[in-house]
Amino acid sequence: MAGKREKPEDIVLKLRQVEVLQGQGRSTAEAVRQIGVTVQSYYLWRKEYGGMSRDQLKRLKELETENTRLRRAVSDLTLDKMILTEAAQGNF
Repeated sequence: MAGKREKPEDIVLKLRQVEVLQGQGRSTAEAVRQIGVTVQSYYLWRKEYGGMSRDQLKRLKELETENTRLRRAVSDLTLDKMILTEAAQGNF
């Protein structure tokens, strides 16, 4: 059964909560258990979102959206170029 998917904003908030709990002297495992996630999820999130602020997170989302849009545009243009090249060679 798949678990619920956390929003990036919630992930950043939970990472900050773990930092606060660790500052109070708790171990990583205890702090992670207290926020209700697995240790594996915590380390995955920390690798992806560690040290990120909300503004940086918003900018990351914008860049990912733009990157997706540009990849589609490049793939469409590449396909058009291949079709035109093949038509110019007379291999149709």
